[in-house]
Amino acid sequence: MPPAAATNLGYTPPDGGWGWAIVVGAFISIGFSYAFPKSLTIYFKDIQEYFAVSYSEIAWVSSVMLASMYAAGPVSSILVNRYGSRPVVMVGGVMVSTAMVLASFGTAIIHLYLCIGVIGGFGLAFNLQPALTIIGTYFQVKRPLANGLAMTGSPVVLFTLAPLNQFLLDSFGWRGSFLILGAIVLNCCVAGSLMRPVNKKALIKPEKTEPPEYNGGAAEEAVTADTVTQSDTLTEGNQKQSKSQGCVNRFIDISLFKHRGFLIYLIGNVVMFFGFFAPVVFLAPCAKHQGIDDYSAASLLSIFALADMFIRPTTGFIGNTKWIRPRIQYFFSFAVSYNGVCHLLFPLASNYAGLVVYAVFFGFAFGMLSALLFEVLMDLVGAHRFSSAVGLVTIIECGPVLLGPPLSGALVDIFGDYKYMYYACGVFMLVPGIFFFIMHYFNYKRLDEERRQNLAVDVRTCEEAVELKTNPEDKAAHDTDE
Repeated sequence: MPPAAATNLGYTPPDGGWGWAIVVGAFISIGFSYAFPKSLTIYFKDIQEYFAVSYSEIAWVSSVMLASMYAAGPVSSILVNRYGSRPVVMVGGVMVSTAMVLASFGTAIIHLYLCIGVIGGFGLAFNLQPALTIIGTYFQVKRPLANGLAMTGSPVVLFTLAPLNQFLLDSFGWRGSFLILGAIVLNCCVAGSLMRPVNKKALIKPEKTEPPEYNGGAAEEAVTADTVTQSDTLTEGNQKQSKSQGCVNRFIDISLFKHRGFLIYLIGNVVMFFGFFAPVVFLAPCAKHQGIDDYSAASLLSIFALADMFIRPTTGFIGNTKWIRPRIQYFFSFAVSYNGVCHLLFPLASNYAGLVVYAVFFGFAFGMLSALLFEVLMDLVGAHRFSSAVGLVTIIECGPVLLGPPLSGALVDIFGDYKYMYYACGVFMLVPGIFFFIMHYFNYKRLDEERRQNLAVDVRTCEEAVELKTNPEDKAAHDTDE
């Protein structure tokens, strides 16, 4: 097993024990957070006909929900930092349940935007960030594996909800189905109850003097720490400014915007998320548009989820190997590029068999990316800054998450064909994939240089200390000879 990435948690995470119960809770919580908006697409055709709205307008339901989930990231991070993961997840479960119950009484599409989109989206945010954050407090050596297993919750829940939603729709209509879903999603409260805070006092980390072997966040922070130490002599005005910044940093760490790896991740993800969710949102509607029956169209989501379900833990195992983990950012770059290639080849799927093949390969691509999405961020910034990092990332990403599916739906409205929408999503995924490859090559190169410089400084410091210790002894010996 590869060595653990360096962190500044102040204790050694247990890498097991109750941590596996945390993974189970995160599995449920993350599963509902990501799968719930996708599974609701089963109801889109009926809701679209009921309210007489366009493809673009109905796409706003999932889009607003996902965007609200991302926009509420900083709020969720602040609450997690203040109260811990357990109560935040439980409140989030109640919020999503309330949103679905209220949406079942909606009389206009705007009501679904507000209930499912805004209230439900905030509830999902209160499930997602705490689950991601608490894994980093329990795992260090096995963290990629734990993240991969937890992220598998999304395809498992989607695989279950896709046919269930079709059954509920046929049996109770979309209004009755929303009431039942409101009860089902309360399982998030059960997941939250498992998220017991780690006992840090019993896991005090012994001091280590040797430098970390790898980890983008730790290496970059080491250089930053040296710079900060050397500039401690601030003027009185700078001290006041420092206090005000410290007050802000108590809630969320805005100094991350000076972090090189974080900025690379953020820039690439902003472009990527324009094409990230739309292909999943429109998979079942696209199949129905081609004349495929409702249950077969819904089964595409289950096939997609099966492939996704298989690849996520596999990605976690691969990412935890000694060959991949030191350069895990390249693995993530490949996953992003692979998604883009899948979407560009989508027009070749002209019948149901072709759509099944696409769903399998897209499931592999989507699962790889999702399993690595937050692990690579934690690798860049470190587990102790991850809560703030994921909050800042999600608030900025909410723009492309909000606009992506409606813009894709607008392409369908304009051209009357889904292939142009998939072409656009393919470009939005392939370009950031290439960007990640290039930028992380230079980032790793820079980190290696900084690590060598730090090592050279440490060696010089040790030599000077030995020289200072030796000189007094030589002088004392000389005085004795005289």
